[in-house]
Amino acid sequence: MAASWSSNSGEAVYRSRDAIKNLKIRARIQRVTSAAALSRQLQEQQASAQHERAGIELDTLGSQPTPVGDDQEELVVSWQEKLFSQFEVDLYQTESVCVSPLDRQYHNDVVALERAGGRRNRRIFTYTDHDRFTNLEEEFSQSLVIPSKSIPTFLAERMANMRHRRHERRQLEGYIPKSQLITWEPSEEFVRNSHVISTPMQTMHIMADLGPVGQLGKRENEHVLCTVRVDGSGVITVKPDFNNTKGPYRVETKGEKREVWHLTLENASAPISQEERSREQHVYSDLYIRHKDYLDSLVGQDFEMPPPGILRLLVNGEIVSAQGYEYDNVYIHFFMDLPRNWSSLPLQSFSGVTQTCRTRTLGTENVAFFSYPFSFEAFFRKEDETEGSLPEWPVLYFEVLSLDSWQRHRTEGYGYLVIPASPGCHTLTCSTWRPLQCGTLAELRRFFVGGALELEDLSYVRVPGTFKGDRLSRFGFRTVTTGSVTFTLHCIQHARAFVDASALRKRRQSVLDQLGGFSQQGSVYNVLEAFQKARRRMQEARESLPRDLINTSSPLAPEPTA
Repeated sequence: MAASWSSNSGEAVYRSRDAIKNLKIRARIQRVTSAAALSRQLQEQQASAQHERAGIELDTLGSQPTPVGDDQEELVVSWQEKLFSQFEVDLYQTESVCVSPLDRQYHNDVVALERAGGRRNRRIFTYTDHDRFTNLEEEFSQSLVIPSKSIPTFLAERMANMRHRRHERRQLEGYIPKSQLITWEPSEEFVRNSHVISTPMQTMHIMADLGPVGQLGKRENEHVLCTVRVDGSGVITVKPDFNNTKGPYRVETKGEKREVWHLTLENASAPISQEERSREQHVYSDLYIRHKDYLDSLVGQDFEMPPPGILRLLVNGEIVSAQGYEYDNVYIHFFMDLPRNWSSLPLQSFSGVTQTCRTRTLGTENVAFFSYPFSFEAFFRKEDETEGSLPEWPVLYFEVLSLDSWQRHRTEGYGYLVIPASPGCHTLTCSTWRPLQCGTLAELRRFFVGGALELEDLSYVRVPGTFKGDRLSRFGFRTVTTGSVTFTLHCIQHARAFVDASALRKRRQSVLDQLGGFSQQGSVYNVLEAFQKARRRMQEARESLPRDLINTSSPLAPEPTA
């Protein structure tokens, strides 16, 4: 028999878009074994033996069969349906004990039930969200079988320490709580106990009075069969879960007579019909379409488009972190350099300085997390179509510096970053270096005074802007590798040619189309474009020649007709 019991009595969470008032639960309890049943069986055996010997009929109290309603009961309970227990019936029959309006309402309901012939339930009853006993959940002795090595979760421990609301409490006007509203130095235990989100919920308990026969109506015999909680977003929490294909739960009472009961929970809600389901789907589809139209009306259809032949580049970036540097309290100075054929807005800022950040040890590296955002906008316009198909992209130059307690600045490294040619999200890590001066005196000056070699032109990190030759020589320039800086770039490319190409489905791409991420096919399109230009020049030269010269000189000219 024990093999058919279900030991998994954990709670289950459901989400429903239907009205919670349609929820119905079928609860069934059945007595399995009890000390009273065993003693009654022994008395019946003794009475039958005496009857055989004496030949007379003995009627004893223990030989009377127990009514079926005391051994098992099955009931369908709706959401927030109030079913009175024997204890509540005895309590609310007296009008003098009714204090609150809810008590007086229950008094009228109990009187009406007595006039109608009594309540339909015997052992199973409910506590709704309005009852004062709903907040006494922890005091109920729910003894469902659970695994012997059950460990409560961290959230369950924190929620157990929370104070439940009190319906009887009245908030006075001008009342100021004595508890401290702001804790400036919270302890670790205070953070663990207080960092719990309490969502308003409605609660309902399905209870059972598992007392002995003839002794119903005692609070110590009340047991929680099922707890249902519902929040405003349609999340339904049922503890324990519905049995479904599992075996019944086992409930064991306490006291001198340890009785064992079987509990079965089923979802008895009426399923929705196919016609109502299709109608509901139609309503939701209509709602989503209306919401989409509303959002489209807020956004609008008139987007700002760049002029024809101009590529608009928007970069939203973030300086994530810097690692591997010698000193602490580092910050980064950066600026953007626009090559030829690139322009920007008049008030656009292309430089910035991050905050000073202390480092923390991660593994073997000292890492400084900046999370410094920056953004810029630039425009590219091709002046001559005969030039190279791909232009030079903007370059981000940056310098890493450190600041000590004496307000001395040290150069930790130089680096640069070329803006990616393809749109999308890019995470790039750039290594840095700094100039190195030979000798011990330079290192002592850097440590004690803070002075170090610096670059006058930060573009010397890559190619100086003033350089005009073919080869750049850095012979004799000594450097040392320092750390690295991590960037995250979100690049957006906007051009009218992209819209036209997607609308007309062009196969031959222009320069702006190649900037949209198809630069790997640029050589093929360049060859096709050059072939088309050469063909047009041949046709123009052919049309400029005299007609008779074309007919006589061209081997492909048609023969004259008579």
